[in-house]
Amino acid sequence: MILQYLDSFLKDPFSTLLSLSLLLLSILVAVTIHEFSHALASNKLGDTTAKSLGRLTLNPKSHLDPLGSLLFLFVGFGWGKPVPVDIYRIKKVPPLIGMSIVSFAGPASNLVTAILIGFCLKKLALEFGLSDIWIELGFTFVQISLVLAVFNLVPLPPLDGYKVILGILPRGLSMQYSGLERFGPFALIILFLIDMTVPGVSILSTLIGKPVKILLNWIF
Repeated sequence: MILQYLDSFLKDPFSTLLSLSLLLLSILVAVTIHEFSHALASNKLGDTTAKSLGRLTLNPKSHLDPLGSLLFLFVGFGWGKPVPVDIYRIKKVPPLIGMSIVSFAGPASNLVTAILIGFCLKKLALEFGLSDIWIELGFTFVQISLVLAVFNLVPLPPLDGYKVILGILPRGLSMQYSGLERFGPFALIILFLIDMTVPGVSILSTLIGKPVKILLNWIF
């Protein structure tokens, strides 16, 4: 993503730096909301692990993952620092269902905030008029939030979608599907490499880009 700014930087450094700053701010806020929502859902279900480790906070420093943030900048999608959850301390619902709820809370929070900010931005822009910087900030935040939500719902470890699937599948299928975890993020890395090296192939970009585009068109 950041590579797209290199060309425009030579033509208009100030505007490019401003746009890049708005992008970084949007990533910061969207990732913080995402990870805080995981911690909040876990705490509500009885697991205080995240709270005890200082993750039940809206302080961005507690939630940013260096690799995930770099991928956001260079590839266009990424993640925050995983929130620790002790599945055996979830008491209010069955543990696997609880893990599914906690995992879904992050993407859901990004989707909800994207819709709310998008509709508010559209209404304010139409009725009162907004400066270009506020419109760009709002649009960038909505886009980043949607990318974060959709990407994290991809059902592969270590993403949220994987744990959501484990919680909603019948027990037998869930046990079989959980076997993917022993490969860690290997399948995801393979998809990254295919997208980046094979001409004309964009599996992850299609999986993420198309839903994000549909949602953006609906919001705006």
